Amino acid sequence: MFVDYVKIYVRGGDGGNGAVAFRREKYVPRGGPAGGDGGRGGDVIFRVDEGLRTLIDFRYQKHFKAKRGEHGRSKGQHGASAEPLVVKVPPGTVVKDAETGEVIADLTRKGQEVVAARGGRGGRGNMRFVSPSNPAPEIAENGEPGEERWVELELKVLADVGLIGYPSVGKSTLLAAVSAARPKIADYHFTTLAPNLGVVDVGDGRSFVMADLPGLIEGAHQGVGLGHQFLRHVDRTRVLVHVVDMAALEGRDPYEDWVKINQELRLYREDLANRPQIVAANKMDLPDARGNLAAFREKVGPDVPVYPISAATREGLRELLFAVADLLDQQEQPLEEESGSGYKVYRSREPEEPFVIRRENEVFVVEGERVEKLVAMTNFAYHDAVRRLGRILREMGVEDALRERGAKEGDTVRIGGMEFELMD
Repeated sequence: MFVDYVKIYVRGGDGGNGAVAFRREKYVPRGGPAGGDGGRGGDVIFRVDEGLRTLIDFRYQKHFKAKRGEHGRSKGQHGASAEPLVVKVPPGTVVKDAETGEVIADLTRKGQEVVAARGGRGGRGNMRFVSPSNPAPEIAENGEPGEERWVELELKVLADVGLIGYPSVGKSTLLAAVSAARPKIADYHFTTLAPNLGVVDVGDGRSFVMADLPGLIEGAHQGVGLGHQFLRHVDRTRVLVHVVDMAALEGRDPYEDWVKINQELRLYREDLANRPQIVAANKMDLPDARGNLAAFREKVGPDVPVYPISAATREGLRELLFAVADLLDQQEQPLEEESGSGYKVYRSREPEEPFVIRRENEVFVVEGERVEKLVAMTNFAYHDAVRRLGRILREMGVEDALRERGAKEGDTVRIGGMEFELMD
């Protein structure tokens, strides 16, 4: 089964908790704090594996969570950081944030990788909180929660040449005739449901990868038929070979077929219609093909290269392949490099408010990335840690903001997964 789109959940590992500990040695009076830091949680990393050709494995496993870091220990021992969780993907995989649609990475080369979810940093042990006013603090942080998100993986086939055209015009037969690929061939529409790849040896030392793509129909840019599943694979190709049924076996006009397919490309993305294209006038061994070819050439004009072929009898294939190879040689660089693929684009983010306050019935809810992370990393088992949390929240202006919203002593305040009672 060929799978080219999945949606999966990734979560970086939580950081390890910091430790509260003190030195207990016979000849070291008042040894002081000795709690180590927690280790960093593991990242979730997508890495290209050239041995993969489909996203089928993600149909059966949709959740990927890295391990958390080790907790800090006594005697100043820090916890070990967790190893990253490496998830292998095929070349040509585009990683997008499922919520925003932003492209995180476009993975095309062997070994290329991207961090999809970062692990949380380890919590600090009480060694880190020593101060002149508190030389023996009972304060340690919990590990920072790892990043979590839903991501979309979209596979776009990597090929030099893409075969386009209506269903049943002979694309699969052409690929089978010029390469060792053996796609399924039958006399009904949409026999080809997924891209087939083949390496074509031109015979003069040149070769290229050709993709037999599922047939287009009118309305494909809106998702009709195989629609977007087909069009996403055209993105990668450098040259298009437009296969046209010149015998008009199904009663369609070859010129109208050519116009409609190019219109679908243009409606999906303007630059696709301007991509280098060669017309393969197929089925020239059948009656009426010669007359239709003359009419077709007259309508498209001299600027459109048309090569009469018969994929079944192999007539004209040598000339077609040489023309395709020559056109590829004229392309200075692959399209993914031209479009800046593989380069991360950093966008400035609007500064967010530190927190917002809303009400849920009688409960005041404080929301904000910083305050929620602060609460999550507080170890409520130690009084010093709770006092520190209260001091930081006051310095951030949370308490004053609650008073302005009408909160009074004894009211319930929720931050993250914790509820507190407001006190003077």
